[in-house]
Amino acid sequence: MKNIPIGQYLVNEGIITSEQLDHVLETKRKENIPGKYFGDYVIQLGYVSDMQFGQALAKKLNVSFVDLADPAFKVEVEAVKKIPEALARKHNIIGLKMTGRRITVATDDPVNFFIFEEIKVTTGMDVIPVFATKTAIHKAIGKYYQMENATNVIDSVEEQFKAQELLQDAEAAASEERVDNAPIVKLATTIVENSFRAEATDIHIEPFKTYTRIRIRVNGDLVELMNVSNIVHTSLVTRYKIISGMNIAEKRVPQDGRFSQVVDGTKLDVRVSNLPMVHGEKIVIRILSTGDVALRKITDLGMNAFNYDKFERMLKVPQGVLLVTGPTGSGKTTTLYAALGELAKPHVNVITVEDPVEKSIDGINQCQVNEKAGMTFSAALRSILRQDPDIVMVGEMRDQETAEIAIRAAITGHMVLSTLHTNDAASTVTRLVDMGVQPYMVATSLIGIVAQRLVKKICPECKTPRRSTPEEDELMGIEGPITIYDAVGCTKCNNTGYTGRTAIHEILLCTQEMMSLIASGGKTSEISKLARSQGTKLLRDNISDLVQAGSTSIDELTRVTFAL
Repeated sequence: MKNIPIGQYLVNEGIITSEQLDHVLETKRKENIPGKYFGDYVIQLGYVSDMQFGQALAKKLNVSFVDLADPAFKVEVEAVKKIPEALARKHNIIGLKMTGRRITVATDDPVNFFIFEEIKVTTGMDVIPVFATKTAIHKAIGKYYQMENATNVIDSVEEQFKAQELLQDAEAAASEERVDNAPIVKLATTIVENSFRAEATDIHIEPFKTYTRIRIRVNGDLVELMNVSNIVHTSLVTRYKIISGMNIAEKRVPQDGRFSQVVDGTKLDVRVSNLPMVHGEKIVIRILSTGDVALRKITDLGMNAFNYDKFERMLKVPQGVLLVTGPTGSGKTTTLYAALGELAKPHVNVITVEDPVEKSIDGINQCQVNEKAGMTFSAALRSILRQDPDIVMVGEMRDQETAEIAIRAAITGHMVLSTLHTNDAASTVTRLVDMGVQPYMVATSLIGIVAQRLVKKICPECKTPRRSTPEEDELMGIEGPITIYDAVGCTKCNNTGYTGRTAIHEILLCTQEMMSLIASGGKTSEISKLARSQGTKLLRDNISDLVQAGSTSIDELTRVTFAL
């Protein structure tokens, strides 16, 4: 069993199929990229997660597997420091703990004994290897080695600026020559690195009279990352404008740009927005998902079994419109990509029109909107329909023209996936009619609607149990007090009380009765009532289940679904 190739081992274990193995090997043979192995391809193609592959490979090689991303896993800082950072990055290893004259190290190549000999010579200790995923080790190296400590970087920047005496002149502070110095470059890089390691989605660089505040959005909330002196603000902004392709001389109008940065082995696609304020230019940086990260499958969207079954049924319908709705940052695009991953087959032509293209997907034709060049959603969609598509994804239905073209495409035999900004599934129908689409066209084309929100998960380390009050029981729609949990805050969750997020969903299927109601101009309340009678679980029902299960708090229920 040990001597068979890892691909065949995965097939024997029932983790992938023989057809998937053939596809991986064929892709590897065609690309033939040095240093890219079977495991990289099988994860890239989405057949297994890096965790699944790591566990399978560890089992095959008969070595222990560790999950470095698990908050409960303890890493000894002294063991990390025992191995020089250059050596750790060279071989993608990290020290975990020391016992006597032995050091346990995490590696993604546990049979490469040359690495362990080099560590033994450097540390003077015997090496015990354990297996961890390549991504997890990259992140751990970035987290535990503090070569570019943010405080030291800020201090060095401010000291250099004070020494240069060029700060009296605002124009001199913005000069491109001085911005290219090492401390500013290092500060700009460190801000993105630390934000990514904190699993932030956005970075806000906000100028005030005497200081610049830098905040990051983690789990939907803005938390302060650091403050820097206002003397470096102009140069920091100019640095980001240079690398994201903006005009550094223009300070009076908003600008947009983007750049790429590699952090802990992961290539980030970073989108930058610049807006002039009273005390200077504010920069907001969006850290987008990248092609380096495998697509999520629909089983990884956090749906309960009831909603997952409904979503699967919708994806089996050959033509029509499937809409995902919710506010900005609620995970709509992630859900659409997961659906595309399920629908995209070698014999199907899939085309998307997005603004921006957030993730490059192999085998799917992706089109980028460019408003300045006249490449709008509606213009792109018209052309796409002449490209013989089977499945079309429209990033967002923003206007009547786009909505009508998409609906007509669905009626003429295409599968159309799109997003819309509405509060719940039932109001989506009303919104389409308000946009100018005829009710009968909505009824004829609609497959179903998925409304979703992202909910913070309560920290398992510090959550505190208590009995619910009558008002809280009413909010959850239950009778009698039950045990619920409050978020408290500890070192594990950075004193927020929450770790990570999950999604809640409200799925409305367009049945024959629903179709008749929509075609006759049914109101939102009538559509919602019929959907509930047909088994739709509302967003509040879903989050109420999470509160009762101890997965989130009553505060999150109120924040996400409270209504007058």
